[in-house]
Amino acid sequence: MCAMFYLISSLDRNNIGNARVAGMQTALKMSNYQYTLALTITYIPYTAMELPSNLILKRVRLNLMLPAMVTLWGIVSAMQGLVTSYTGLLLCRFFLGLTEGGLFPGLVLHLSSFYPRERLQIRITAFFASVSLTGAFSGLLAATILQMDGIGGKPGWAWIFILEGLFTFVFGIFSFFVLPRSPEIVRFLSLKERSYVVSKLKSSKAISDDDRPDDFSWMEVLRAIRSPQVLMLCVLVFFGGTLFGGLSFFEPTVVAGLGYTGNQAQLMSVPPFAAAFLASMISAFVSDRYGCRGFTVIFFAIWSVIGFSMFYAATSQRVQYASLFFSVTGAYASAPAGVTWLANNSAPHIRRASSIAFAIVSSNLGGVLAIWLLGFLSPAPKYTAATITFIAMSIGQAVVLSLNLFYLSRENRAKAEMRLSMAKDDESDHLGDRSAWFVYAL
Repeated sequence: MCAMFYLISSLDRNNIGNARVAGMQTALKMSNYQYTLALTITYIPYTAMELPSNLILKRVRLNLMLPAMVTLWGIVSAMQGLVTSYTGLLLCRFFLGLTEGGLFPGLVLHLSSFYPRERLQIRITAFFASVSLTGAFSGLLAATILQMDGIGGKPGWAWIFILEGLFTFVFGIFSFFVLPRSPEIVRFLSLKERSYVVSKLKSSKAISDDDRPDDFSWMEVLRAIRSPQVLMLCVLVFFGGTLFGGLSFFEPTVVAGLGYTGNQAQLMSVPPFAAAFLASMISAFVSDRYGCRGFTVIFFAIWSVIGFSMFYAATSQRVQYASLFFSVTGAYASAPAGVTWLANNSAPHIRRASSIAFAIVSSNLGGVLAIWLLGFLSPAPKYTAATITFIAMSIGQAVVLSLNLFYLSRENRAKAEMRLSMAKDDESDHLGDRSAWFVYAL
């Protein structure tokens, strides 16, 4: 269910790139600046909703809130196919961001309360990798929907919004009856299975031994943003959000700039995303199996450096297209590992909810930067300024990750020494991830 939620969320937010290639920008008489502004408008309410949404999920039934969000943005997404002016598109993009905001941090928080820390990345990747699958699927779907051009007096690009939005609406209604609320009361597990799941969650420090430390506290919100590992990973996901946002919105446009046109451009945008999906799933299995969160992200940061460097240096369009397999895979496969690493190392619930939200806000700010870099400040087809920025940020990712890995390793050594000299009952309450008995995932 989480994978489907995020897949259709990415589809509805990013299909504007396919619609642009199919003629939307010309039909609505939009300049490149106006198109970039339309993308930016989406991110303002989207980002503003993330922290408050995550903080209230402890009190609101998540299995009702998330389906309601899906249903509402499905309506808004479909309405984009009915607009006849740039102003109408701006209004739709604003409300699309408002109704989708909070989904991603909410899904990460939801999954972190269902799975032990050492088994979390494969689950987060399973839903996050749907984004790369969306990149592949949206190109194929757009190429098919464009055959409806002229039906009902609507152009092909309008039908992309209408049909995909209607599917989201129907799936949102369906999800009200399917999405589980929590492991304690999930219907498809027996009482014995529920008890086992809860005991595993408590032993892995995924949830607290009792609910009292998980009550809402502004102090826990402050402790989250003051944690060194949270601050470093916020920098990481800002860089990653810039790479990810640029590729998710503009990859079809970049492919079209390499000499492919029409449906061929839509179809040629598919293989890099398919490769990213496979790499994400394989790396998540390895990371969970061997507990190597940091090294996984560093590995894919290096892939991003290779991909963007190839695109910058190459004169051959074939080499530039091949570079997308590195850059798209690097950007998409590193994101779930970084988010999982953050969720693994934040406790209790409110601190984890706040940390995840802060990180996703940072990622979205990076997405806004990417929109302006590729959409307005760095002209096609070389995107020189944007590509140089992406290379620098990919290198920055590897540096920040190495620092975080060093910091967490040092903290674990200090905690091991503390456990030798004190009893668990001697510790203060409410330490969360600062407890000597909370071992950071590396």
